Amino acid sequence: MHLTAEIEPAVSRLAGTIATQSRPKSPSAHLIKGGRQSQLFIPNGSRLYAVAGDIEQRISRALDAGDEAELQDLLVRCGLSAPDYVDNTPLESPRLYALSLAIAQKCNMGCTYCYADQGSFGGQAKSMSLETALRAIDLLMDECPEGEKVQLTFLGGEPLANRKALTEATAYAVSKAEKKKIKVGFSITTNGTMVTEADARFFEEYGFAVTVSLDGIGKSHDLQRPMKGGKGSFDLIMKNLGPLLAMQGKMQVSARVTVTPRNLDLPVMLDEFIRMGFHSVGFSPLLRSMNGRDEMGKEELSVLLENMIACGLNFEKSVLAGKRYPFLNMVNALKEISKGTHRPYPCGAGAGYMGVSADEELFACHRFVNEDEGKMGNLSDGIDATLQNNWLSSRHVGNQSPCTQCWARYLCGGGCHHEVIAKGRLSCDYIRAWLHYTIQAHERLSRLAPGWNM
Repeated sequence: MHLTAEIEPAVSRLAGTIATQSRPKSPSAHLIKGGRQSQLFIPNGSRLYAVAGDIEQRISRALDAGDEAELQDLLVRCGLSAPDYVDNTPLESPRLYALSLAIAQKCNMGCTYCYADQGSFGGQAKSMSLETALRAIDLLMDECPEGEKVQLTFLGGEPLANRKALTEATAYAVSKAEKKKIKVGFSITTNGTMVTEADARFFEEYGFAVTVSLDGIGKSHDLQRPMKGGKGSFDLIMKNLGPLLAMQGKMQVSARVTVTPRNLDLPVMLDEFIRMGFHSVGFSPLLRSMNGRDEMGKEELSVLLENMIACGLNFEKSVLAGKRYPFLNMVNALKEISKGTHRPYPCGAGAGYMGVSADEELFACHRFVNEDEGKMGNLSDGIDATLQNNWLSSRHVGNQSPCTQCWARYLCGGGCHHEVIAKGRLSCDYIRAWLHYTIQAHERLSRLAPGWNM
């Protein structure tokens, strides 16, 4: 195990304190100290209130004692009780608004942890036919009301291994969207090894959100993301990305880092990728890999929390200095806290969003391709309502344990379905602590930099 990140002792102590303070004491409320005033977070509606004095002390005592009756009485007397914001009735047959196409179920890289089994999703390497891609687009758009928007994402494997089908499918989607008077957005996740300047012009023309998988700088990246023959890929990727980074207008190019026990030096990576000109940079811990390699355990997640908080503190400093610092995890968390996000699912998987395989099968999302747990129908017969609605019922956070007893349940939504089904809930402490810290940061930024632009 390589826990290589060097974090200031003060940050380590702060992370430890936050990890302790963020542990759930009640499903109805959570007290967050650390700002000029303490904040009371109410999960029902993800509401935040400043509290002080006797009220804060009484709430704190009730939480520490696990006295739910006293806590509920205090919430009522303070006017903080409200009807349920989240209906525990599961979604039923929601409209499709986003699809990801596994346009190339093959890859030229040999990443150590690939969830897609080196791009083939456990089967024979193959490409999606153009006919299949067009049928998927028809499924996405045919029932879309006029004036609405849909999202089409190209994934793999490495999607640029099937460039011709990708470009022709994009043109078809634009033409169909114009005829139906709807809007369509495009995105792609690529390993960057096959990107050309012509691709950059294409992505800019159609306003693609381009996500590039990068797991570090130089050798750090190469250790986790080598080519199939074992050769490093970082230098090739950075050479290829030059035109994309320089051309960003309608196109936005982001870096996505899969975090394992071998690349935990997040602040160094974040600053370097921002310096390179990426529109945003995000980190995602590896909790489940096909071969079990490089997965994060509880000790590594504790180190990850320290590094994430270090990045967050750098974000706060930059905001206060009037500088843009595109740390995507922080930006997204602050947005959700600001608008009071309260959701019964972690994402749209199996609801408004699905993944399509090269074999025309529908799955809850791109990560479930070729996995029985996430089957949702096929392009010939359409979405299987029974499969979809059973999924939406079973995956609702109100039916997840121990989620129902957690204060963060409606911000988290229960965690990534794919990871939870395969590995359980190893990351709950990390997620709660990260949210606790970002709520603290939200209070500081709102007070010290009012009106700052996320």
